[in-house]
Amino acid sequence: MAIPAPMALSISAPASSSLIPVSRQVGRWSSSASSAKPVAFNFRRPVLLARAAAGNAPSSPVDEVVTELDVVSSFSEIVPDTVVFDDFEKFAPTAATVSSSLLLGIVGLPDTKFKSAIDTALVDGECNTMEKPGDRMSCYLTKALGNVGAELSHQVPGKVSTEIDARLAYDTQGIIQRVHELLQIYNEHDVLSERLLFKIPATWQGIEASRLLESEGTQTHLTFIYSFAQAAAAAQAGASVVQIFVGRIRDWARNHTGDPEIDEALKKGEDAGLALVKKAYAYIHRNGYKTKLMAAAVRNKQDVFSLLGIDYIIAPVKILQSLDESVTDPDEKYGYVQRLTPSLDKVYNFTEEELVKWDQLSLAAAMGPAAEELLASGLEGYANQARRVEELFGKIWPPPNV
Repeated sequence: MAIPAPMALSISAPASSSLIPVSRQVGRWSSSASSAKPVAFNFRRPVLLARAAAGNAPSSPVDEVVTELDVVSSFSEIVPDTVVFDDFEKFAPTAATVSSSLLLGIVGLPDTKFKSAIDTALVDGECNTMEKPGDRMSCYLTKALGNVGAELSHQVPGKVSTEIDARLAYDTQGIIQRVHELLQIYNEHDVLSERLLFKIPATWQGIEASRLLESEGTQTHLTFIYSFAQAAAAAQAGASVVQIFVGRIRDWARNHTGDPEIDEALKKGEDAGLALVKKAYAYIHRNGYKTKLMAAAVRNKQDVFSLLGIDYIIAPVKILQSLDESVTDPDEKYGYVQRLTPSLDKVYNFTEEELVKWDQLSLAAAMGPAAEELLASGLEGYANQARRVEELFGKIWPPPNV
């Protein structure tokens, strides 16, 4: 698709992690703003510690109800692929992502608690002094993202991740400037920088921006990764989180040929998306990079089981519901084998080309048609969402009653 991203993610995490696992209640809007309907996950019991040395889960205590979600959550942090629901008292997310599509959802719903954050952005004095309408609307968008993100930070205990405008994807300095602008907005709202992540497209310019921002102590989350070269370059840059879209790579492989990386995986009888995740995981651990690996576009429960051991799995609400409703004996069903472990790096013989210090030319040469097409499609979708927000702001500006 020119696939739009979810409006936001609700994620939960142990204190030592930059994200928070799904171990408490989270809430969801449906992607249709007109049919907002909350879904709650109530984790009634402690998650089993299934990380036995051999990868086998321990026996459950007598009368303890154990679900598949309990067990898989002990291997990887499970992140609901969902949007933040407005009723924090009943469906309290523990962290959030703010994006253009979240802003569209807020504007489309009556009486949300974030409306004032957007209204305040639309009367911002700095933005109002800009002569060009395009610059003014872009300023409003940035202010609205920061204001809503700041409001979210007061509602959730975990991190707030802010999406960077995809139209800046090929502008390193533009990305850095936008992140600095957002940091200033958050600072004005007394939100500490360590509570923030910035979600940046994994173009070369985005990867370079990530390197420079991480060197300043600003945490970044690189997205739209569809090739090993992107993942390796992102890890070398020191990105805090790298996100690979398993299902989108699989979808491309079903309908296309001619991508060397994907063709190689298929010849080995492997799923192309899962193969990329495993290879990237092995590379990160072999080289001791700090980067955490996140799998997205998960299509079914078997994908979840195949990814056990990765740092984060973003799974659709429907899959999480199915896992949570499936009572299991962890000693028997599936075996719950940890698929990704640090020792995985011993399985891979990386070529000299794969172990180079990546630069713009080597990255461009290594990205196949799948990564090029999927990256372009994702950027187009995100850019269209940003334009929709600006067009909507233009129609409602100036806001009433501010």
